[in-house]
Amino acid sequence: MVDLKISHRPIISYRPIRPSDLDVLEQIHGDVFPIRYESEFFQNVVNGRDIVSWGAVDRNRSNGESDEIIGFVTARLVLANESEIGDMLQCDSSKSGQTLVYILTLGVEETYRNLGIASTLIREVIKYASSIPTCRGVYLHVISYNNPAIHFYKKMLFKCVRRLHDFYFINGQHYDSYLFVYYVNGGRSPCSPLELVTVVVTCMRNGLKSVAARLWKNDDKSPKWSKCKESWGLMRTTQSKRVLTPEGSGCECV
Repeated sequence: MVDLKISHRPIISYRPIRPSDLDVLEQIHGDVFPIRYESEFFQNVVNGRDIVSWGAVDRNRSNGESDEIIGFVTARLVLANESEIGDMLQCDSSKSGQTLVYILTLGVEETYRNLGIASTLIREVIKYASSIPTCRGVYLHVISYNNPAIHFYKKMLFKCVRRLHDFYFINGQHYDSYLFVYYVNGGRSPCSPLELVTVVVTCMRNGLKSVAARLWKNDDKSPKWSKCKESWGLMRTTQSKRVLTPEGSGCECV
């Protein structure tokens, strides 16, 4: 593959990855990732064996390489109850029909970065996941020191939901991983303790307001001071509620 500096205006289009992309796909993976992928992985990608993929090409690229991929994303459909985030879905992940899309790899040739190619590839995955009625989300791992990737997925509205210690083992050293999720088709994580407390307090306040309204409306024969007394009691009860904020409920991404 030629190391090309873009001296022209690129015309980017997207298509599925095919067998003729095998060599270039392996080359870009080697350039982008610190780990080596088995040849079986690439064969599965180019032949569509349980893996869906999209490739980006520059239609305005010269030297007969106009259909050579310069970016890619690979993903797999998995069962929710067999995934790492099945326990974090609000939906019933124990049902065999619930699914998720797991992003395996995403990369763009260095000279074509910062052109919105990675964002478009991710949107293709999200669109694919959204088209599957049983799918509840798209998820992936990011190594803890990859700050540009962490920033990118946050910008794409993925949620960092978990930190996995010693997830990667590269060149004899362990590295943590962050787990990111983008929910689709109504999928979302269960309510956090803070959300639960907030919902309960809101319902109690609304209920107390409803009681106060009924007392005011129906007890017309009561003296004015009695109504004020009831209202004051309700106000005191409402104001005495405390919202407890759980510690460590968020995911720290650095």
